[in-house]
Amino acid sequence: MTQPDGTTETILIRGAAIEGAAAVDLVLEGGRIAETGRGLSRAGATVIDAEGLIALPGLVDLHTHLREPGYEASETILTGSRAAAAGGYTAVFAMPNTSPVADTAGVVEQELALGEAAGFVTVQPIGAVTVGQKGERLAELGAMADSRARVRVFSDDGFCVWDPLIMRRALEYVKAFDGVIAQHAQDPRLTEGAQMNEGAVSAELGLAGWPAVAEESIIARDVLLAEHVGSRLHVCHLSTAGSVEIIRWAKRRGVQVTAEVTPHHLLLTDELARGYDARFKVNPPLRREEDVRAVREGLADGTIDIVATDHAPHPAEAKACEWPAAANGMVGLESAVRVVQLAMIDTGMLTWADVARVMSRTPARIGRLAGHGTPLTAGEPASLALYDPASSAVFAASDLHGRSGNSPYLGRELPGDVRWTFYDGVVTVADGGVLDRPGERA
Repeated sequence: MTQPDGTTETILIRGAAIEGAAAVDLVLEGGRIAETGRGLSRAGATVIDAEGLIALPGLVDLHTHLREPGYEASETILTGSRAAAAGGYTAVFAMPNTSPVADTAGVVEQELALGEAAGFVTVQPIGAVTVGQKGERLAELGAMADSRARVRVFSDDGFCVWDPLIMRRALEYVKAFDGVIAQHAQDPRLTEGAQMNEGAVSAELGLAGWPAVAEESIIARDVLLAEHVGSRLHVCHLSTAGSVEIIRWAKRRGVQVTAEVTPHHLLLTDELARGYDARFKVNPPLRREEDVRAVREGLADGTIDIVATDHAPHPAEAKACEWPAAANGMVGLESAVRVVQLAMIDTGMLTWADVARVMSRTPARIGRLAGHGTPLTAGEPASLALYDPASSAVFAASDLHGRSGNSPYLGRELPGDVRWTFYDGVVTVADGGVLDRPGERA
């Protein structure tokens, strides 16, 4: 807990398997990892028995919707930060589709301050690419980059930067400060009125289809633009087999492109739309089994760089309605690492060291977020999660710590459990429970 003089308690973690490897002890002191080794001791330290637990560097989510300012009925920066801590996260990148849109230095600095006040995770704002996310003219990219928030990721997520000239100009602009454009790859003309993945299931249900080419054509265009300009491109929530092949091709050419996949696209398919349960309505839509296999393989072989949640909270009334009227999106911070274990670890496609890479180190590197994704070694920040891979339980509403309950996993058995989360040496999750305030345990 935080001491009266503002310092943090000394914590001795015994027997944690670092990224699934050999078990060691860790001493957390002054917000840093003071020492690692075997048989360690510290007078007066709080001792945590971590036998059987895996120590992971604090997870970093490059794609979170915190909704504040403007949509606090769905989520706030505080409640979203608590949900993140529950999932083992110590940093989240907040998407700009708020009200007002995060397209100025003033709004991103407000978000940064709210995250600092909450204290559960680092909240790093993402700036909008265009004013109001309307796709008409560039937002204040330079001002946001130079602000206290030091924005390096820009996205109109929820909307595609569809105009190729604006996309080119954005890629050129962010080169000046090593920024990256994170594209929501969705051709708006090819998806007008679309309700779910275009395929056999949409035809049977009579729902307007969302073709894979609407995603793939934008990715193909943008990797060529990124190559032409020599700038960094990041592809949000990649979901189709064809998209994986385009990214694979672009990387072979040396294009500076990275890509993310969500946990739900690693596990769920469009067959779930048959029940018209709007919890399974999401953008991009759940795809075919063939696509799920392809994105798993792409993540395993490094074509896809990271796992990002696309945590998208909505109030109950936005989902408790007929499918066509329902909002797109799922919450995912609390369940992410458990789903990745089910889809990728338990199938032998990734190791726990790989999970540390795709859910911590690489997202921090893409977002240029210093002090996160660092090795669990002496001298590094004490931001980490202790995870129990052997447990298993039905995912329930009590596992959700944000304001919204639109999880696609409610009632489903999931492996694993985040037992402890430490943010710069401060406890945010203790014995599986999220604290009311960081560091203040009963």
